[in-house]
Amino acid sequence: MHKNLFEMGANFGEEWQSDNRAKGKKSKSIEIKEPNKHRLYFAKEKRMGKVVTIVKPFCLPKDDLSVLLKTIKKRVGTGGTIKGDALEFQGDIADKIHEGLKSLGYRFR
Repeated sequence: MHKNLFEMGANFGEEWQSDNRAKGKKSKSIEIKEPNKHRLYFAKEKRMGKVVTIVKPFCLPKDDLSVLLKTIKKRVGTGGTIKGDALEFQGDIADKIHEGLKSLGYRFR
């Protein structure tokens, strides 16, 4: 008549698992394009009172994108980072970045 209070609850059986992360991750397939096939555009944002120049979308692998970022940062003389498929640079320097990317063969809208 008296049940053990610590054995109350649902019985899920042997096929139940508590690990919800066992499912495989979906990977995005990136179509890699040549520099002359890109159609890049500029965007400007203000963050904490300072201008950030954004160039996107790049269809390159992460390794090539980081090499490109390093090249442009040296050429322009400013800081920058990679966010997704975009390159973000510190300052209002769209014309300098445009010249640098155009000399590397990239095209713009």
